[in-house]
Amino acid sequence: MASFFDEINKNKMKSILLMIIFGLLFAGVVYLVDIIFGGGLIGLVAGLALIVIYALFVYSLGDKFVLKVSKAKPADKSQYKDLYDIVDEVATGLQIQPPPKIYIINDQNPNAFATGKNKKSASIAVTTGLLSMMNHEELEGVISHEMSHIYNNDIQFMLIATVFAGIIGLIAAIFRSMLFFGGFGMGGRGSRNGGDSTLILLVLAVVIGIFAALFATLLKLAISRRREYMADANGARITRAPKYLASALKKIQAYENNPTAQPVKNANEITASLYFANPLKRKSIMNLFSTHPPIEDRIKKLEEMY
Repeated sequence: MASFFDEINKNKMKSILLMIIFGLLFAGVVYLVDIIFGGGLIGLVAGLALIVIYALFVYSLGDKFVLKVSKAKPADKSQYKDLYDIVDEVATGLQIQPPPKIYIINDQNPNAFATGKNKKSASIAVTTGLLSMMNHEELEGVISHEMSHIYNNDIQFMLIATVFAGIIGLIAAIFRSMLFFGGFGMGGRGSRNGGDSTLILLVLAVVIGIFAALFATLLKLAISRRREYMADANGARITRAPKYLASALKKIQAYENNPTAQPVKNANEITASLYFANPLKRKSIMNLFSTHPPIEDRIKKLEEMY
């Protein structure tokens, strides 16, 4: 039997390990690019500068982008009083002030997500489907899960992972393009052996770039799964009732098993990892590429807690 804190601490350590692997992978790809292009110190500094600018741009506009593409609208306080009361209560317990802004997404899929640059500028969005399906205790469990994402700074954590995966994917795309168009000046100068060596190096770079991009994506998804397990454990700790969250997950599982179930209309591969449950069409891709752990596993872990 695992306690709340055992589960939280275990997932924190796994997340840190995954981010270390992510950083090493990123450093390896950058080093490979520097060798191939022969940029030297100047090229390395210029590349790092561009990466920092890109990261700051994503960080500054990330939460606004997510809310906009999700079609989230500010929740009317008089109409959604129970939701506001739950968010305020959980925020007070976690000493998150001011409480997160609350948004509503008009969608029948039962789901929610948290976003924001930090605790003081956080937002929580819930679908109308979630509000109509959950009772007060179950909604409290879901909100506690999302509030734990804010409390643990998971939004910033996942943003870093997304930036890493995006840059590595871009590098892989450049490699593939150069192979297709005959990059690196192949065939222009040098001996035949030199040209063969360049071709071998290019093919090797493309292969490494492709696998690096794939591995980066898998790592990002793995990090997302670990954070979901940790948010479940922390959400259960907040309510002191794991059954609230387990019951909510069971209802979502029943919804997803219904042949008529629909994915969240305005969710996509970029925003999917932020949601409480997988917002995309079930079984549309292999479980290996899912941003969320299986619901049955999440329910089992919650039912084993005390």
